[in-house]
Amino acid sequence: MTVRFLLDDMMVELADVDPTATLLDHLRYRMRRTGTKEGCAEGDCGACTVLVGDLDSTRDAVTWRAVNACILFLPMLHGKALLTVESLAKGGVLTPLQTCMAENGSSQCGFCTPGFVMSLHGRSIGAVGHTLPVADVIAGNLCRCTGYGPILAAGESIGPEPHDDAALVARLKALAETDTVSGSFGNRKWFIPRNPAALADLLSEYPDARLVAGATDVGLWVTKGLQTIDTLVFLGDIPELARIEDTPEGLTIGATVRYADAHDAFARLHPDLGELTRRLGGLQIRNAGTIGGNIANGSPIGDGPPAFIALGATLTVRGVDGRRTMPLEDYFIAYGKQDLRPGEFVESLHIPRPGPHDIVHISKLTRRFDSDITAVCGALKLTVHDDKITNARVAFGGMAATPKRATGCEAALTNQPFTLATIQTAMDALRTDYAPLTDVRGSAPYRIEAAANLLLRLWYKSQGETVSVLDLESAGA
Repeated sequence: MTVRFLLDDMMVELADVDPTATLLDHLRYRMRRTGTKEGCAEGDCGACTVLVGDLDSTRDAVTWRAVNACILFLPMLHGKALLTVESLAKGGVLTPLQTCMAENGSSQCGFCTPGFVMSLHGRSIGAVGHTLPVADVIAGNLCRCTGYGPILAAGESIGPEPHDDAALVARLKALAETDTVSGSFGNRKWFIPRNPAALADLLSEYPDARLVAGATDVGLWVTKGLQTIDTLVFLGDIPELARIEDTPEGLTIGATVRYADAHDAFARLHPDLGELTRRLGGLQIRNAGTIGGNIANGSPIGDGPPAFIALGATLTVRGVDGRRTMPLEDYFIAYGKQDLRPGEFVESLHIPRPGPHDIVHISKLTRRFDSDITAVCGALKLTVHDDKITNARVAFGGMAATPKRATGCEAALTNQPFTLATIQTAMDALRTDYAPLTDVRGSAPYRIEAAANLLLRLWYKSQGETVSVLDLESAGA
């Protein structure tokens, strides 16, 4: 099977595709589109940013996303549209954004500039995330020599640009397929199923296949770990797994819903969850990384699971024998081990909506504010009736081998008065709930104290007070 996608006005057809060949390498070494740069090969620097367009048949439109080409595998482009920095200037005439950046000193060495151009161009044509401030749009793009002032100014000075996708919609419709697509490369196989039943059948036949949604994790296994993966199943074209159901009772999120698409629904569920999502990687990572992928890989520092656990989420997994639903915390068994039987896949997540008596606080602590891996991610939900805590759910990431609830802390809070004294007792209990590691992101003592202090932060926020270092010190933290 050939991989087919649209690049500008050109149909690209690739036969005998290595399923883990990256778009970045193909652009640079096969198509000689060298404007797309390799800076990190792990989705951190944004120098390889391109725009990928999906057909949205519900709107009869194209949904554009800025993504990192360095960790995007070629089969993930099948049936889609692509724009690189070479796509923008028509007849040698720069776009208004490119002209502004050239004239206002937005570039010195120029290595990172194409990535910035593509991120900002996406904003100007209404790509996912275009309503975000310019600083958020380019948070996933790094520059080592220019400084960000002129780049921010250029982005803020350019309004929406005319962009007519009508002809592209028709061409993407012609590419659309309803059956599973498959290919091979030597003894290696890859598949793109179109519905959950087909996915379940594939995993029944290939239980050791590697599922790939956004490749924000698996991509690094290839580019940094140099792994060879024999069988891959790409999940990006299963509409049922990309649904968001927002009801008064809560959110049901399909496994392949990207974090960028879930942001608004999460923010409506609770502002702290929206803010956590905004800081989960750069926009390019949120445009690729999925809710189900973040859960399925079981990372102890994944940002979503601690928040979802504290909010009482349940997880549904599916296989050829049917579905199972479990509390999310029960899915994580040990480091690298999850409650996922051979042939099963994560199907959806349900998050109950916090009630009027629930006090929620979610914090992500990092060495760098934007686009950084978490040192500690804490989430707390206290149900308070008549100044008494009737229920407590406290979960942390970065504190154990899995995302884990703080059972001792929860016990110290439950059925106790909602007072500063109770919070301080619970802080002492929390210090015994975890035995975190020391690594480059933080020492074990830092993690313990930072986690305990998030309880104090919840208390001060609930009292309408501003949290500061002095507040924490005066409380004896």
